[in-house]
Amino acid sequence: TDAEVNGRKKTFSEVQTERLEQAERTILIKCPPKISEKKLLQYLSSHGKINSHFFFENRGIHALIEFSEKNSISSLQDVIGIPSATEHHVVPFKSRLFTFMMKNPVGQTASEAQIHLSPQSHIPVKDLIQKLCGTDSISSQMYTLLNEYQLTEENIKLRFLACSLVRDFARAYFPDNVVRPFGSSVNTFGKMGCDVDMFLDFNEAKKHIKKMAKGPFEMEYQLKRLPSERLATQKILSVIGDCLDHFGPGCVSVQKILNARCPLVKFSHQPTGFQCDLSVSNSFAIKSSELLYIYGCLDSRVRALVFSIRCWARVHGLTNSVPGAWITNFSLTMMVIFFLQKRSPPIIPTVDQLRALADEEDRHVIGSYDCSFVSDLSKINPTKNTETLDELLYNFFEYFGNFDFRKNSINLRKGKEVNKPESSPLYIWNPFEQDLNISKNVNQPQLEKFVALARESAWILQKEDKTQRMISKEPWGLAALLIPFGKNNPNMIKNRVKGIGSETIKSLLDSLKLSNVNNLQKAVGK
Repeated sequence: TDAEVNGRKKTFSEVQTERLEQAERTILIKCPPKISEKKLLQYLSSHGKINSHFFFENRGIHALIEFSEKNSISSLQDVIGIPSATEHHVVPFKSRLFTFMMKNPVGQTASEAQIHLSPQSHIPVKDLIQKLCGTDSISSQMYTLLNEYQLTEENIKLRFLACSLVRDFARAYFPDNVVRPFGSSVNTFGKMGCDVDMFLDFNEAKKHIKKMAKGPFEMEYQLKRLPSERLATQKILSVIGDCLDHFGPGCVSVQKILNARCPLVKFSHQPTGFQCDLSVSNSFAIKSSELLYIYGCLDSRVRALVFSIRCWARVHGLTNSVPGAWITNFSLTMMVIFFLQKRSPPIIPTVDQLRALADEEDRHVIGSYDCSFVSDLSKINPTKNTETLDELLYNFFEYFGNFDFRKNSINLRKGKEVNKPESSPLYIWNPFEQDLNISKNVNQPQLEKFVALARESAWILQKEDKTQRMISKEPWGLAALLIPFGKNNPNMIKNRVKGIGSETIKSLLDSLKLSNVNNLQKAVGK
């Protein structure tokens, strides 16, 4: 789906529109353990042509079925029964989640092929390391990691279906709303297993606001008026949250977090297996998703480097799924993009350069912030940079291992280091809301841990004898960086620690889980 239209790459909004429309024609079926793929498809085909389908395992076998016409679903819903309420009373909501049962279950005949299950998670790191060792260069290691971790076509379809199913509920209150995914599900940087961030978009409805301007009359809707947009958002999410909680098939662990900076409803969507976060229209988040989509599509090295750095950071405890003083994946992604803007020649353009290419249709102002940038990828000149990923990985660690974080901040609009406007340890300018630091949460020990690990990684890549390591079956290249450094030899990091400051010693202590301060003091003092 994400391929091309008339020989050019699709824009972000073309891809979104197409996938949302596709999701509207899609259903999800829970199948019995011994399912005949042929019989199921035969039965469903009587309601209309099936465009695509796949099976996956999620506490039982499920099938995602995409019809080519939306009315095939209505035709199917007309003949489907509501389960008889023996033990529980059911809420009779006609959703697009079904259970398929065989009236006379029969054993599988030998001729019936085993159904293929599409994996919905990535392989464990130890298996990945083994796979990486079987390649012939760091570049191929990085592309292997990307292929193992990136979202599959099937997984993306499942994500858009989850949004579409939530939309079915929200429509009861707001018929014109659209529920759109944003963030890692759509920005080309999502890895298998990441949460689905979705938001209720009322902008479609708002487009009709002043359509009746001509003629001597004016008419408008009578609407409930509330003192602030925030209060409206909280009330909307509160009601939708309750609705999902009480009546949503497969929606469990619903939590309403309405007092957060960005109010949201968290829930687990059992049929698709996703953790979901639902919020209300967030224009900045969508522009960030589109910006990353553009960078991800421009050059294959961008995503390969981002995925490798994020995997490296997770292995060494630099990132964490729990909020805190850690560097976030979003900040790391921005650091990689900044690094690639600074190569000579640059691998990707700055945000200001993308803005200069924007036409009238691309103009987008949110409040007082100009968030315009070009959406048509064919207007952006390809880079003349031919560096390999081997070089880029080493240079990333070398660059940030020696970056002057005390003085400089990272500015993606300009693509250059600028003086820090305030004293946060790590300062990365928000590319749109330019008075915000996207890494404000990061503390000094975490930043110093990042610097120490970057130096260590650059040192390993520079010093290692690849052939020797391959002969002796030791992990090499990227694989050698995905093993926690403290495990084999806590003293190994001592050379790179000297001169970073005592804070690092504390943070390394946490990361290496050393028993007491003396051990590390001894190791550094040797």
